[in-house]
Amino acid sequence: MDQTDDQAMCEDMAFVYILECADNTYYTGWTTDVDRRVTVHNAGKGARYTRSRRPVKLVHVESFGCRQEAMRREWHIKQLSRKQKEELIRHPAADEAAGE
Repeated sequence: MDQTDDQAMCEDMAFVYILECADNTYYTGWTTDVDRRVTVHNAGKGARYTRSRRPVKLVHVESFGCRQEAMRREWHIKQLSRKQKEELIRHPAADEAAGE
């Protein structure tokens, strides 16, 4: 990826979100419009994972200056255990204070 690609990916705010699905599992994703994305998931047109686990409920959101940062954070959150995700949802600042 060259500098032009980096600039294109950093033009808009981006968000990482965690949804709690109807089966009590978690789904993590990123978007530039959280409300729209949750609506899409609940309409059954979002990620394949959430289609059969509706309704979903938004339980955590983090904002970033660009998509690239949000995508990196999404990957990081997806590596967490369920217990770690629950802790992040309960105490979002604790994860940031620990340096992720």
